[in-house]
Amino acid sequence: MSPLEQACIDKGMKMTEQRRVIARVLSEAVDHPDVEAVHRRAAAIDPGISIATVYRTVRLFEEANIITRHDFGDGRSRYEQRSDSHHDHIINVRTGEVLEFHDAEIESLQRKLADKMNLDLVGHRMELFCVPKKSE
Repeated sequence: MSPLEQACIDKGMKMTEQRRVIARVLSEAVDHPDVEAVHRRAAAIDPGISIATVYRTVRLFEEANIITRHDFGDGRSRYEQRSDSHHDHIINVRTGEVLEFHDAEIESLQRKLADKMNLDLVGHRMELFCVPKKSE
């Protein structure tokens, strides 16, 4: 059973076979797929899964805080399984590739900035939009 399937069960969701397939696809994703990509991958496993089913299921998972929706500026909502460990994203705007990273120095700087402004940092999201460096 995938971690996402288990999270759904822990939340008391009814798990149809199609929801299980979609949960597995999202759990196994190493990228941040949009709904169309989730549908292609799920339909390869179960050709009976419609795009409407994927849209409904993704919305259900998002509302249950099992997955996180991102807008990386390309006009498509992209998804990843919610994680207890924090990470940020670097997006290659030419290729759409999304890389995850965690940097202790950046995290420390953010806490220091909030403290300097007499605020408690309760969360943040960092997305860096980049292009490859030009070859010299």
